[in-house]
Order: sequence, then C-alpha cells, then structure tokens
Amino acid sequence: MKKIILFDGVCHFCDKSVQFIIKRDPSGIFSFASLQSDIGIQLKADYQIHEELDSIILIEDDKYHSKSTAALKIARELKGGWKSLYAFILIPRPVRDAVYHIIARNRIKWFGEKTACELPAPNIRKRFL
Repeated sequence: MKKIILFDGVCHFCDKSVQFIIKRDPSGIFSFASLQSDIGIQLKADYQIHEELDSIILIEDDKYHSKSTAALKIARELKGGWKSLYAFILIPRPVRDAVYHIIARNRIKWFGEKTACELPAPNIRKRFL
C-alpha cells in the first residue's frame, strides 16, 4: 500500500527532506502532498488531523503519524543505513518530539522559505498528489 507524506510546501528544509526521501525510495512507496495544497487540506480533513499541526505527517494503514514518529517510520522504509534510525522509536515519544520541536520551530529561520516551487522531473512528478 502506498504511503503519503504531507510536508510544509514553503519550507526549504522540508523540500530538501522530500528530495532526500525520493532518492532513497527507489520503489516509490511514498507519495507526497504539500500541507498547503488542496489534496493536503483534504487529507487533513479526511484523517481528522488538527489544523494547527504543521509537522511532517505520514499517512499509512488508514491512520496518520506525525513529528518524530512519522520521521522514524519514514526512515525505516529508506534504502541504506537510514533504516537503523528506527531504533530511536524506543526513546519515549515526548523526548523524541522535544528534539523534533527544536528543529521544527527553527526550520524557517535556519533554512528559509521557498518563494517558488521547483518542477520535478516527469518520473518524480507522478509521486506528488
């Protein structure tokens, strides 16, 4: 089953994270949608995801995961040594999410905002909803 990643479409860090995932997901199990897109907004409504949640969100098996849990579940599916990061799931979620919040709170300041979207190559474009 396909897994959908919702991401902040105006954040450079988030965009680079999507590009990172695409390069390490040759099977194409992940599809992507910006949180700000019509489909992103619809998926948030369909899965009853709180409007204020602007974290990375992974939708799989008819439920969603956010913040550090989403990031670790995504890493588990990537090729290479990235799978080993999933071991951090053993750390209590509040501790993992505290670290996640530090990065999330500062991502725009550290990495900036996008003013325009890159158009992905045709073989990658089909993975965006």
